Amino acid sequence: MAAIRRAESTWHGDLTSGSGVVTAATSHAFTELPVTWASRTESADGRTSPEELVAAAHAACFSMAFSSDLAKAGTPPTRLDVSATVTFDKLDKWTVVSSALAVRGVVPGIDAAKFRELAEGARDGCPISRALQGNVKLSVEATLES
Repeated sequence: MAAIRRAESTWHGDLTSGSGVVTAATSHAFTELPVTWASRTESADGRTSPEELVAAAHAACFSMAFSSDLAKAGTPPTRLDVSATVTFDKLDKWTVVSSALAVRGVVPGIDAAKFRELAEGARDGCPISRALQGNVKLSVEATLES
């Protein structure tokens, strides 16, 4: 059965001077997070943006996919710290151009080369990466810690 998740947003005013909120309607894990055009293109100033939410989704998705792949390889992780940096830039139109993943991991029984190989596979295989592929440049930097 398919998993369905919903988020909702309310916006007031025009693009540049208006403001809005976004809510996790399924989980209610967050409600009425403030968002503005300036929080997308200038300083966040305590507000989120669609790009930050994409980054959060990508980091969480990758960490799960990578953890699964490591376990399937017989080397389950002790810890994975993942960040995703999403770049939003004005080309012909404002566009999400890249999502750069960085992972630091403690994984007993694996070497750095295999860690990087599996990280690249998770970069390509996680569901959020697959949703972005073909539209957004994806990269991963993988660092194995001892």
